[in-house]
Amino acid sequence: MGPMHVVEQLRPFPPVEWRCRAQPVAGCELSKLGRLCTMHCTVVEYSGCKEGYPCGYCASAQGKVSIGMWAHSMTVQDYQDLIDRGWRRSGKYVYKPIMNQTCCPQYTIRCQPLHFQPSKSHKKVLKKMLKFLAKGDSSKVAGDEEPMDSHREDAIACSFVLKNESDISQSELKPLSVEETERVETEDNNEEEEMKKEVTVKKVESEPPQTCVDKDSAGSSERSNSAKLVHTTPKPGKGADLSKPPCRKAKDIRKERKLHKLLQNQTHSLEGTPSQVEPQVLLSQNSKSKANQPKSIEDFIFVSLPDDATHQLEFTRFLCDSPLEAENPPSGPDCGYGSFHQQYWLDGKIIAVGVIDILPYCVSSVYLYYDPDYTFLSLGVYSALREIAFTRQLHEKASELCYYYMGFYIHSCPKMRYKGQYRPSDLLCPETYVWVPIEQCLPTLEHSKYCRFNQDLKAVDEGCIKELGRVRVLHKRIVMPYSMYKKRRKGPSDEASVQQYASLVGQTCSERMLLFRS
Repeated sequence: MGPMHVVEQLRPFPPVEWRCRAQPVAGCELSKLGRLCTMHCTVVEYSGCKEGYPCGYCASAQGKVSIGMWAHSMTVQDYQDLIDRGWRRSGKYVYKPIMNQTCCPQYTIRCQPLHFQPSKSHKKVLKKMLKFLAKGDSSKVAGDEEPMDSHREDAIACSFVLKNESDISQSELKPLSVEETERVETEDNNEEEEMKKEVTVKKVESEPPQTCVDKDSAGSSERSNSAKLVHTTPKPGKGADLSKPPCRKAKDIRKERKLHKLLQNQTHSLEGTPSQVEPQVLLSQNSKSKANQPKSIEDFIFVSLPDDATHQLEFTRFLCDSPLEAENPPSGPDCGYGSFHQQYWLDGKIIAVGVIDILPYCVSSVYLYYDPDYTFLSLGVYSALREIAFTRQLHEKASELCYYYMGFYIHSCPKMRYKGQYRPSDLLCPETYVWVPIEQCLPTLEHSKYCRFNQDLKAVDEGCIKELGRVRVLHKRIVMPYSMYKKRRKGPSDEASVQQYASLVGQTCSERMLLFRS
């Protein structure tokens, strides 16, 4: 049994082509005659407001309200800017909940992978996967699974063809960096066992050895050499035994215990003059601090399994069909930007598919499909942790790519609050579009399902539409500003619809994206 593998195969999409003709409009030539414009660009059809349809979160029959548009094509930068304004895609349909009207407000949430530390429940899921792969242990623990988004609006509608493992050549498999399995199996056990043991603490050579009374008083404050403790049995009804140290916090006890152990190790191992002792003490302290550092998700994920492991888990990553235009700039990650399928193969059988968008500043998790026979592995949590680790890997090449977007956080739906457990994380203010730490948002969400997180009452949306005439329009294969299109348009005015579209996508995107008008 070898290490886990990842395969990356890039299949770039062809660029969008528009043939533009020279047509004078209000004295301006929009393009040069006969010029073939080959460009990566975003082309959308705005469909307006959709309200009064069923909600999968609260089971309301007519409570959901959102705005939507169909993306024929979209650049990764435009989509990055859109999700930073509360939009999200489902296949080629890009939508934004009307937060102050919809029954279950959906707040965009992002995690900070560079500062992420897995919680105990996260580590439990990672260990469970390792035990299953190494030993075939498939015991189910109640409450381990976290809920998954299963609503149609959040599902990705994309073409996906299952590949047999035999179709993937062994030369394409690239082993990741590994660490010893033994480190994983002993994770977090040291501190728990430490609290259960009777610990003997010895003083330095010049003092006689002395033992702690019990674990409640272990590591008590130092006693003077001349003082002698007299243990007397307290009389009934007189309260605590004043001859014993007061109860102390377990955290403080552990700290002092570690200090005593350090001194004990120095007593037995250090010899020579004081000048020789000092650097060795520093070395010992440094090694202790490294050993006590919490394990990262990479310590659990990128490990070697024993040769006789029961199962083998492999991963493949492919570009998939989506409106996002694949890009591979020199300063970007090796795999480039775009939409990808991450396939989870167990012993040659595909058990899960994660859909992710790799964007200039983030990895955006779109959806996860998985085989319900493997629910006991908590694949939703496991895939999220793998994607966080993957974001860290991408950051090493593309320094600006440092966030992991988890879609929407829905506080009014208790089963959807699990996304807030990936800390540190931020929620997007629905009015000013600034990011606010989730810890500051939760108290207000307890009182109202719709909240403005930005506490600065004078703050406004800095990206709001300021000049409607500058909105870019695609009309009869000709790109023009809305001010020109408005003069050419025949029939009733569509200014209200264009104004709504521009206010929601913002000035920057409205000047860069092409709004299709028939």
